[in-house]
Amino acid sequence: MHQKPNIILILADDLGFSDLGSFGSEIQTPHLDQLAKGGLRFTQFYNSARCCPSRASLLSGLYPHQAGVGEMTEDLETPGYRGYLKDQCVTLAEVVKQVGYRTYLSGKWHVGEIGPTERGFDDFYGLLGGFTSFWDQSDYSRLPKERPERTYKDGEFYATDAITDYALDFITEARAEQEPYFLYLSYNAPHFPLQAPKEEIAKYEKLYQKGWDKIREERLDRMKKLAIVPEDTELTPRAPFWNRDRDIQGVNPAWESVANDRKQDLVKRMAIYAGMIDRMDQNIGRVLNDLKKHGEMDNTLILFCSDNGACAEWDPWGFDNWITTSNFLHRKEDLDHMGGPDSYHSYGSGWANASSTPLQLYKHYSHEGGISTPLIAHWPEKVANQGGIDHRPGHFIDIMATLVEITNASYPDQYNGHSILPMEGQSFMPAIRGEKEMEERTFCFEHEQHCGVRKGKWKLSKVKEMDWELYDIEHDRTEMHNLKDNYPELVEEMKGIWEAWAKRTDVYPRKRPQVK
Repeated sequence: MHQKPNIILILADDLGFSDLGSFGSEIQTPHLDQLAKGGLRFTQFYNSARCCPSRASLLSGLYPHQAGVGEMTEDLETPGYRGYLKDQCVTLAEVVKQVGYRTYLSGKWHVGEIGPTERGFDDFYGLLGGFTSFWDQSDYSRLPKERPERTYKDGEFYATDAITDYALDFITEARAEQEPYFLYLSYNAPHFPLQAPKEEIAKYEKLYQKGWDKIREERLDRMKKLAIVPEDTELTPRAPFWNRDRDIQGVNPAWESVANDRKQDLVKRMAIYAGMIDRMDQNIGRVLNDLKKHGEMDNTLILFCSDNGACAEWDPWGFDNWITTSNFLHRKEDLDHMGGPDSYHSYGSGWANASSTPLQLYKHYSHEGGISTPLIAHWPEKVANQGGIDHRPGHFIDIMATLVEITNASYPDQYNGHSILPMEGQSFMPAIRGEKEMEERTFCFEHEQHCGVRKGKWKLSKVKEMDWELYDIEHDRTEMHNLKDNYPELVEEMKGIWEAWAKRTDVYPRKRPQVK
């Protein structure tokens, strides 16, 4: 039997900061909560605000623009925006493969047309692109193509279940060959289209009748009791929203002001969303039970996180068509079809505001609600403070450094004939081992010209068309008290840090210059 630790990196898609029971949610996530109870929860761990950039950063240990995926998978023909992982980066799979790991990806890729088996993964099952039906198996691929495929009868396929089926197949294969494995278990839940089995949706419909204002209050109370946030944490006012083209904006309405038929439509949307998370947790439970059955929990590092904050796209009512972002008000019998194979919903900015409790804003933005992930690290052999909570800041760039440390892999400066950029992150094994605080960290953020820089306890945040704002995150994680006018020299210093970072990491240039 090999002695190297197995590694399972579980990524949820569009899961908000407070959407797990162990982070304050009312959604039933007992298996993830059990991991939290036996592991360590990080409360200030950051992603890159959106799926493609976050995945590029997670996989490469670089900032997303350095890896070539500063926005989505469209090639803007500038270094930071190629829309695929560039030759100047290596993936987690490519690195750990060098020290004998089998490497598997079950779930969502979404970092460009150069696919997972070309970037170090031995086997892949799942979604190469961004989002599609959870009920239509034709949108899911198996690579390499000669590998065996499962068959599902009509009406039997549901993506979250199938992704787990293949994950378990991959683990079984590695176990039979007595080789350590790295499994990237990248669920597309709970990203839209909101679709879930009826029995999962039914659990939550009554619960959400109370509306988003009450849910936010209740979540914050639980988060304080769990010590996820300090006792004096303030709940943000209802958040603003903007549509994709930023020509429609407003503020999420009070739940009590919403018309009754609209409330029923919105309750169903949130119930589907909760059902998707519930079903994902059940499937994670299948993986955990398999590890327990084979006595492998102690020697397996399990990480759970989310690729960005909650998805507000694009207004309080949500949409029913991604292309036109149009909304349909579901009434009476229409409500029964919501979440099924013929439906396509998002849940809107009001519920996203609740999923981000108590933080400011959501996916796309560099405010805390957009870039904060719940992170659970479970490794019984190594976690010193089991059931504990760690408030030190970290970032997806740290995952590469952590895996390099625990596998004794060498991070290369050359790979396949290309020079490789150095890792940007630091291992968080000191936190897992219970060692004292590390030195002050500085992180920078940019997506769609929404910007942020965190230096120690200070955070500079900016929505695209607005001015920079300064916050003391240690005392004001919800970014409610803008101190910009109190510390003008600090603001200038941090803007300088951000500008230097943006130049160094290919945030600039955004678009190819037009040839005259």
